Amino acid sequence: MSVVKSFAVGAGDMFFIKHNSDNFTIIDCDLSTENADEIIKELKAQSAEKGVTRFICTHPDGDHFGGIELLDDAIPIRNFYVVKNQAIKDNETASFERYCTLRDGDKAFYISKGCSRKWMNKHDDTRGSSGISILWPDLANASFVDALAACDAGESYNNTSAVVRYKLENGASLMWLGDLETDFMEAILDDIALEKTTIVFAAHHGRKSGKIPDSWLEKLDPQIIVIGEAPSRHLHYYTGYNTITQNIAGDITFDLAGNKVHIYVSTHGYSNARLSEKVTDEGQTKFSGYYGTIEVETEYTLEPAQD
Repeated sequence: MSVVKSFAVGAGDMFFIKHNSDNFTIIDCDLSTENADEIIKELKAQSAEKGVTRFICTHPDGDHFGGIELLDDAIPIRNFYVVKNQAIKDNETASFERYCTLRDGDKAFYISKGCSRKWMNKHDDTRGSSGISILWPDLANASFVDALAACDAGESYNNTSAVVRYKLENGASLMWLGDLETDFMEAILDDIALEKTTIVFAAHHGRKSGKIPDSWLEKLDPQIIVIGEAPSRHLHYYTGYNTITQNIAGDITFDLAGNKVHIYVSTHGYSNARLSEKVTDEGQTKFSGYYGTIEVETEYTLEPAQD
């Protein structure tokens, strides 16, 4: 049994995975004086029994590493997973300075397509793997090379985003796309391995500019797309797909239990008629705000990652 939580932090992103093995993963952060104490307290509690904690920063945008100095001071980051870059900023905030220190320091592990590491996706006699795989970037891909050049020039950071997939063995899978833009995703379709994924977090906080192309959705065939907290007027709502909109739902917790996913939301009374048709009520009480349960559809993979 694993738990994945998506925090409602406004326009930014922040997630954790409490793995079924001796692993704990934080993906991106956007902490502020308003939310830092509560979120860090929860992260400490949830990770307390885990032997390995890693932080994955999908790309060097402020709403994906905001307040990282607060997190690092409270829970020292010993494993910093990042796409190698030399991003510059006109405004070098305390968060960006700490990001650079971590990015360029001896705690950094540079991620790219197909990379492996104990205990990210390799296990040994000490502990199992986390079930995480990195699907992107392909460092030799021409589109990525151009995106990295724009990033290092301080022009644009979105298309250096990593694509991260987590798979619970014999259970659900989830995917993070950072802030990839639609045109970029279309350009790399033939260079990224996509397969059926239970829950996909929409790119660029659900914005139209990060609409997941139909060519990707046909391969991913998600049961749920989570739409982030971009302003409503900028959102793409993925007609024809089951969605949870974090602007309304608040914090979203996915309890992965075998071939089922129990869903909890922090907004009391949250309802979604279209999604409700796909969920059952199993009366779960592990967390507050139980919304319902989905059964994981068969995934087209021969060698599921271990967890």
